[in-house]
Amino acid sequence: MKTAAAHDASPHESTGLQILEANRADPLALCVRNALKFYLENMADHEVTGLYSLVMEEVERPLFETVLHHTNGNLSHASRMLGMTRSTLRKRLTDYGIDRDF
Repeated sequence: MKTAAAHDASPHESTGLQILEANRADPLALCVRNALKFYLENMADHEVTGLYSLVMEEVERPLFETVLHHTNGNLSHASRMLGMTRSTLRKRLTDYGIDRDF
């Protein structure tokens, strides 16, 4: 994924990086797309339900774990990186049973 320095206010302001629109599909979106395609192809004749929740859990858990590890469990820093409040982050960690101590 290519990034560029951000000179205007953006959701990525704290990092100074932004995702270039031309490269938005690489590589995370491509990984998700391929994983979903594989999942759906292997469901054969089984009814698929709750796909949104399944995908969100599969993405959110490692996202939270990785960011917490990167911030050494600092919820203030992690919540800023994620663009959410500390209370929202704490709730999501509790929902997933993720321990913030690293």
